[in-house]
Amino acid sequence: MPSAFSRWDSPELRASIYQFTVYLPGGVASVFLGIWLSEHGIPADQIGIINAMPTLLLLLLNMIVGRIADKADDWRTALIGISIISALTAVPMYFVSEFWGILLVWGLCASSNGLVAPVIDAATVRMTRRNGTDFGVIRAWATVGYVVGAGGIGLFLNILGSGAFITLYVAMVVARAGLAFLLPRFRAPKPQVTLADATSRIEAPPSRLKDALQPWFVLPLLAFALVNSSNAVIGGFGALLWHENGIPSYFLGPLLGFAAVGEAVLMFVWRRFGGRVTARNMILAGAVAGLIRFTIMAFNPPVEVLFLTQSLHAFSFGMGYFGVVHFIANWTNEANAAEAQGFFNMLNMAMAMLALTVFGVLVEFFGAYAFFYSTVTSSLAIGCVLWSLKMRPPKSLVG
Repeated sequence: MPSAFSRWDSPELRASIYQFTVYLPGGVASVFLGIWLSEHGIPADQIGIINAMPTLLLLLLNMIVGRIADKADDWRTALIGISIISALTAVPMYFVSEFWGILLVWGLCASSNGLVAPVIDAATVRMTRRNGTDFGVIRAWATVGYVVGAGGIGLFLNILGSGAFITLYVAMVVARAGLAFLLPRFRAPKPQVTLADATSRIEAPPSRLKDALQPWFVLPLLAFALVNSSNAVIGGFGALLWHENGIPSYFLGPLLGFAAVGEAVLMFVWRRFGGRVTARNMILAGAVAGLIRFTIMAFNPPVEVLFLTQSLHAFSFGMGYFGVVHFIANWTNEANAAEAQGFFNMLNMAMAMLALTVFGVLVEFFGAYAFFYSTVTSSLAIGCVLWSLKMRPPKSLVG
């Protein structure tokens, strides 16, 4: 089996370099944005709306962008375009300081940033399956990038203050736009069709995405979206809520980064044992971990316990996300790979938008007890996966 890093010019290595930048901007925002908004006089309920606006736009755009990316000659073309747009829309953040201006600009900025992940993941999983290389190792570099953004660059919060947020964020998206040009081609070369082939074989048209959207298929995707909506809440409110509850600022970045460290470790080693677990059981395990993690957080535990609960992110996000990616890849084909991932991301964004909006209101009244919202959504997620398994049991490790 070829090594993912056997050659410096390997497509796997170039994809890994770009993956490192996918969540760098989000890591920076997860530490800085909430505090930056609060210092501009934005209350918690309006912070929830500002965080929810990008998810609303992504809800509208994900499947459209996925369909366009699938129709392009290669997913690389779409990724270059999205990366450039994401860099350009970040610059106006320098010129806004009140609610409506921030809402508009951050909505455009963060939504274009959010379009990157589903396309690169759909492209990478198809490429690695074809080449026999490890998707987990490549995808793990995106998590490493988040750790650097939140846990490394996030330390500058204590040194430079939240005023450095915009410059740091812009630097991250501009760097990603430049590295997008290093991306490899992801699709397999088209076979040369001979006259004999043309007369003897008629290729079947690719299946349509809507043909796959049966309840048993949609429910596991909805389950992960319900759990992951609480991960979005951590990104939007975690640092602010912990800061207000007396957690020292020098712990905020490491707390967010520590969650991603566990996720990265799981992804790096996943191939050694992941083949023994079905896709929907991965999602189920993620939902159970989310139930435990967020219920404990509702009791506003001390920082030592917060580090332990953050380690469960490896399962509530990492394992659950792997389950979703492989579940989609197993039950759809290359002709609609990015569109299928976009559909999942649409569900993801819808649940995140709901969570961010509701959570912002709950925080105003209940503080950390607002995390009981996540207890409810994780419980619903467990029910969704079990219902799907009852409707259509897995066949071998495909399900």
